[in-house]
Amino acid sequence: MARIAYANLDDPQAKPLVERIIAERGSVLHLYQMLLHSPPVASGWLNYLTAIRQQSSLPGDLRELVIMRVADLNGAPYEADQHAPIALREGVSQAQLDALQKWEASDLFDDRARAVLAYTDAMTRTVQVPAPVYDAVRAHFSDRHLIELTATIAAYNMVSRFLEALQVHSHDDPNAGH
Repeated sequence: MARIAYANLDDPQAKPLVERIIAERGSVLHLYQMLLHSPPVASGWLNYLTAIRQQSSLPGDLRELVIMRVADLNGAPYEADQHAPIALREGVSQAQLDALQKWEASDLFDDRARAVLAYTDAMTRTVQVPAPVYDAVRAHFSDRHLIELTATIAAYNMVSRFLEALQVHSHDDPNAGH
């Protein structure tokens, strides 16, 4: 169970944002129900993640590969639970998801995906990206795609760190405690 009770979706301060989240996402996921303790933070988060997920020109399969790798590296099962079905819809194969933990030893990833995964690993594990890793990923992307890729990796590191610090998990009952 999460360390903090999930926010009350009927709270008058949260209600306009709850309606927006439902309109944009279909439902209020555990992540947003936790964020709604601070409507301004939840609103900013929603804007940022909407830009990353829905307005970026980065190919969806690479975006989801990044998200799944970040979730794995950071031990964030909620993030992985939410994004595995999306990754499959975006063209990532189940075999690739299964091989993601040991992607370096797998032949299921092309040069572009391998460069993206190495970049993801560097940004997530050590923050600083060695020149050879940057050069390899740079060879595959325009300035815009490189910015969007970097922002995606950074954003989902933020997501997993938030989820894991507060122990937000898929099996939680977000109505417990209300």
